[in-house]
Amino acid sequence: MGLPFLNKKPRKSDHIIAIDLGSRATKAVYLQRQGDGFNLAGVAIVEAPGLGEKQASPELLAEHLKSVYEQLGAKTKQIILAVGVQESLLRLTELPMLPVTEMRTMLKYGSKNYLKEELNGHIFDCHPLPLRQPPAVDPDKKTKPGSIKQPVVVGGMPEKRLNDLVNAVKLAGLTLEAIVPGHIGPANAFELADSETFHNEVVALVEVGFKNSCISILHNGDLVLNRVVGVGGDKLTNGLAETLSISYEEAEGIKIGMPTEVQSTLESLLLPLGRELRASADFFENQNEKPVTQILVSGGCACSEFLAQMLQNELMSPCKNWDPSRFLNNTLSPEQREQFEPNIARLSVAIGAAATAF
Repeated sequence: MGLPFLNKKPRKSDHIIAIDLGSRATKAVYLQRQGDGFNLAGVAIVEAPGLGEKQASPELLAEHLKSVYEQLGAKTKQIILAVGVQESLLRLTELPMLPVTEMRTMLKYGSKNYLKEELNGHIFDCHPLPLRQPPAVDPDKKTKPGSIKQPVVVGGMPEKRLNDLVNAVKLAGLTLEAIVPGHIGPANAFELADSETFHNEVVALVEVGFKNSCISILHNGDLVLNRVVGVGGDKLTNGLAETLSISYEEAEGIKIGMPTEVQSTLESLLLPLGRELRASADFFENQNEKPVTQILVSGGCACSEFLAQMLQNELMSPCKNWDPSRFLNNTLSPEQREQFEPNIARLSVAIGAAATAF
């Protein structure tokens, strides 16, 4: 599921860089095609530009992208950017069965009709999903173009921000292949990491970010539900700092290094995420009469097994971390391998964004 915001699809490539622009850290991967497989040839995790500011300027972001590119040691300048859930949106809706270019126009001038929200100044892209059942057609009546509706995944973001990103990439001397919503990264990566489960089971993916967490439910390879919850690593750390009357830095160290010491506090802070996850799974199961068989967690906090265990205790359903790099041959240098191994769970969005080019 590519869903680029640019009007072109990313070219199929043997080399690609994917950069996940998180609100706290930028995560980047450099992938190479090798026969029927792929090599992980470079990885970089860098503090986000202008940390603490609302958005980095194109000039500041360009310098940041140059630095990330140099750390990767890549042999290509083709990049894909993944933008976070704070800067983009992902919705599932039904639209008339029309060409994607016409769908984009309909959403640009009538977003409230289809997305139930006035989104002026946004640009959209669409990924039509297959109809689960053939539409009922009256043989005695002529079917009008666009009268049949189909499920569509819609991505969107403010056009001004999109233009800023495009300009930043140009200033950095790189070639932009696509910009994708970060929401779809884990699903794309999971398709390659565990194709059999992806295509044959109902799975909930939970990406725990810095400010927000994203819940995606996949049903036999289709994205059927996507929700963003305002609970992330920052809320957990701030909550610990406030409860224990310690600094943010001390709370971060305890959260990562000694989570069992503050289990009850973390569980209370995670409660809204657990409830939303349970509500999402219940909604799907009631609509489809099929159970969610697995809950898989990725993101910064997922570097610790403790988060998955706490969610499992809340949900009473199997919940575990997963490795988005499972399908990749690791050809990293010893120095990059040291950075990669403790941060595998943080790379699901970047790896999934790169998958759109293969």
